Amino acid sequence: MSGSGDRPRDADATLNVGPLRADGAAAGGVPASSAASPVPPSHGAVRPSPTGLVSAAVTHPGAVRTRNEDSFVDRPDLGLWAVADGAGGHGAGDYASNAIREALETIPPGLSAAEILAQLRLRLSAVNSGLREEAARRGPGRVIASTVVVLLARGDHFACLWAGDSRAYLLRGGALQRLSKDHSLVQELIDEGAISEAEAENHPQGNVITRAVGAADVLELDKVTGRVVPGDRFLLCSDGLIRMVDEAEIAAALAGEDAAERLVRLAVERGARDNVTVVTLARGA
Repeated sequence: MSGSGDRPRDADATLNVGPLRADGAAAGGVPASSAASPVPPSHGAVRPSPTGLVSAAVTHPGAVRTRNEDSFVDRPDLGLWAVADGAGGHGAGDYASNAIREALETIPPGLSAAEILAQLRLRLSAVNSGLREEAARRGPGRVIASTVVVLLARGDHFACLWAGDSRAYLLRGGALQRLSKDHSLVQELIDEGAISEAEAENHPQGNVITRAVGAADVLELDKVTGRVVPGDRFLLCSDGLIRMVDEAEIAAALAGEDAAERLVRLAVERGARDNVTVVTLARGA
């Protein structure tokens, strides 16, 4: 689904496994009428990787919330990047996304691409189990979960894995491709032909996600692979960006400089009610 600048999907992400909502204004947020958040964005350094991809990462709590439940991973030494968007409420969202970040940031250097892929699956499955156990410890019916989207690039090849509605895009030759496919109720309705892409924009259940780390006993990750060519630009993002910035604007920003900073600033200036996180990667022509 393309987003739009006035997209009304303000509700917190909800999993269809029970009454789960990401932490919002009720957990440290401020009234929706407030101006853009004074909380400064958090930046990762602009960093080159051995793959020839130069990365940048920016996260911001948004224009309403004071708690940031998004996390990112920027490991150019491994050719590994990720975005995680936590859900669960009352501190559970950042607990979940940080568990993913910590698991991926501690992958040791010197591994082959196949070994890193194996580590990704192993570590994310371990986080999934840990979140399930923590949710059970906190009380009946609790779910502590997070979306995740991961990009691994080595040489001229990439692999993208994900669960949830955080997205991966590729800009190549001026055309923007969505690499990931949302695990969400509205995406399922689109696939069934029940609603159109345009109807999905304003759907009342547009915040319902159907897969996440911590949502089920067994973690399922989707995966796509492809080649990296000169001039490619990749983007990983939480849905806080997609709700406020459409895909044409994403493509235009990726084609220029400082794309991560520009996209996050644009979303916040438009009153982003959710956390916004963007990781960009660029290979020179």
